[in-house]
Amino acid sequence: MPSAAERTRTLVQSTASAVLVVPGLDGVRQDEITPGERTTGTDGDVFLLFPADSPAVRAATHAEADELPAVLEITDVAPVAVSNRIRGRAWVAGWLTCARELPAGPGRVWLRLEVGEASVDDLWGAEPVAPEDFVAAAPDPLVAHEAELLQHLASSHADQLDWLCALASGACGIVPERAVPLALDRFGLRVRFTGDGGAFDARFEFRSPVPGPEELHRAMYALFEAAYEVAHPEQH
Repeated sequence: MPSAAERTRTLVQSTASAVLVVPGLDGVRQDEITPGERTTGTDGDVFLLFPADSPAVRAATHAEADELPAVLEITDVAPVAVSNRIRGRAWVAGWLTCARELPAGPGRVWLRLEVGEASVDDLWGAEPVAPEDFVAAAPDPLVAHEAELLQHLASSHADQLDWLCALASGACGIVPERAVPLALDRFGLRVRFTGDGGAFDARFEFRSPVPGPEELHRAMYALFEAAYEVAHPEQH
């Protein structure tokens, strides 16, 4: 499974919604503290892009040499239609400064968040993340494509997703009426099954970690093939 640090780095690099909470910025609108872009530097610092006149940039500018604490709060929502769509949250706390040495374009400024601590609470569980682990971790190689891939699976592979219930050894106590792909990473696929008896999530691991989206097709084919053989034993 991905480590807590990797999951946090993945959420930082994802398109999940995020806000930057800075003490003293009371009464600001959420869109004013939502970075337009975000990325992570090689040294683990998180960079956030804001309009030059945003409250966050003004606060970082006025703080100058003082340490300005801030927390990046990330909320991850499933990109497919499913109940209880929030898949997880992550918090990255540290100290905020202006990174004016980075090219940002007219009227925009990059802010640097030096990571002091982090934590994640998602489908895997809740865990703290040490700063050195955050720096050393890498985002999942499928993060930039996950939303598109899950939407494709939901719209074009409903039958194959239904087969996967046969692999959920014993967990399939309900007759599933719907199977929704909930999360995807290099290690496997998580599916939510719903039916008259309720709902449950099941995780299906690939035979080996997928290094990138180009190799995902082969891994998904092997997974669906194994599920079909279990779901239709009379044909084998």
